[in-house]
Amino acid sequence: MSGKREPVVDVHGTVEAGYEPVRDAFAANFARRGERGAAVAAYRDGRKVVDLWAGDRDGDAAAAGTGAPWEEGTAQLVRSATKGVAAVVPLLLHQRGQLDLDAPVGTYWPEYKAAGKERTLVRHLLSHRAGVPVLDTPLTPAEAVDGVSGPAAVAAQAPAWEPGTDHGYHAQTYSWLLSELVLRVTGRTIGAFVAEEISGPLGLDLWIGLPEAEAARGRVGRLAEVSPPPAPEGAGLRVRPKRAVAEAYEDPASLTRRAFGAISPHADENAPEFRAAQLPGSNGIATARSLARLYAALIGPVDGHPRLFAPATLTLARTEESAGPDRTLIASSRFGLGYMLHGPAAPLLAPGSFGHPGRGGALAFADPESGLSFGYITNGMQKNVTADPRAQALVRALRTTV
Repeated sequence: MSGKREPVVDVHGTVEAGYEPVRDAFAANFARRGERGAAVAAYRDGRKVVDLWAGDRDGDAAAAGTGAPWEEGTAQLVRSATKGVAAVVPLLLHQRGQLDLDAPVGTYWPEYKAAGKERTLVRHLLSHRAGVPVLDTPLTPAEAVDGVSGPAAVAAQAPAWEPGTDHGYHAQTYSWLLSELVLRVTGRTIGAFVAEEISGPLGLDLWIGLPEAEAARGRVGRLAEVSPPPAPEGAGLRVRPKRAVAEAYEDPASLTRRAFGAISPHADENAPEFRAAQLPGSNGIATARSLARLYAALIGPVDGHPRLFAPATLTLARTEESAGPDRTLIASSRFGLGYMLHGPAAPLLAPGSFGHPGRGGALAFADPESGLSFGYITNGMQKNVTADPRAQALVRALRTTV
């Protein structure tokens, strides 16, 4: 024993009796796993049972110990956890009879038929089978958020494989595919749809496109790239990514690097113009409480609000559409319509869970069988895509409550 004491953080919020393991795991993330500022929440059968926050609001300032404290209403950009929020929209449109999942995308968006994509179906977009995870010419950050250049680029792009025959994670292009489809079907932006029909009625602090008034409140924390702490002496070797995965991320010509590099140079995710943009694949902003509440509403009533997904729609969300080696992620992945499904690459609560992680940390999901939903956000972006060790520690703790 070295006698070295672990750092202590003040954890704020509440847990219901029986959910104390989640609080313990949350505190341990700060002590052992390099957490800077974060929040976690869970609902069970429409009732909030976990609501915790701690640390500093700004990930970059926290490194110097000068950050403002994380408060009850602090929100963060959640990267690809946005995809699970955004997927609610096309599934609701299908539920209402406004969108046919088996129709060609070109039915709603004629320009998309170009370059051999005329047989791409709507369900291919939602299950990462469309074949357009990369752009031959990456967009600049300004083009990525202008609402025009992205849709035009994916419409003109030739697919990397025949649509519908294989899958590969559409890390960035998902934003322009989904946003334009929703605009063509509804005449509304996806951010407006979420605000008017989901966040507003459910009382969520959740946005795709941060409104100016919310930006002025100054409660959205800053993201920062951070390294996980070194493994304690005697703890054994840290798990390393498989060589093929590591090489794919290092090779500028690989589908992997090109997919994550569809915006080049990388956008400043803390910039006001990026937060205000509507990128449903990557720039949603939310509190953990609101993510958990949204997923709770997908599977059951919440505070008198009827469930959002009818049973048939819930089945669509979590029925496997894509599985096996992912052309982008290299590792195996599983997708339903718009959602990642439980599996080795993205462990959720149980086999029937559906949701979405965000690269570097965030995670949100629902598990209909247990009635649990979960939301976790962080400002310290560690180098992972689908299985952040901090989020996984929280999920393991939540699993003990089932």
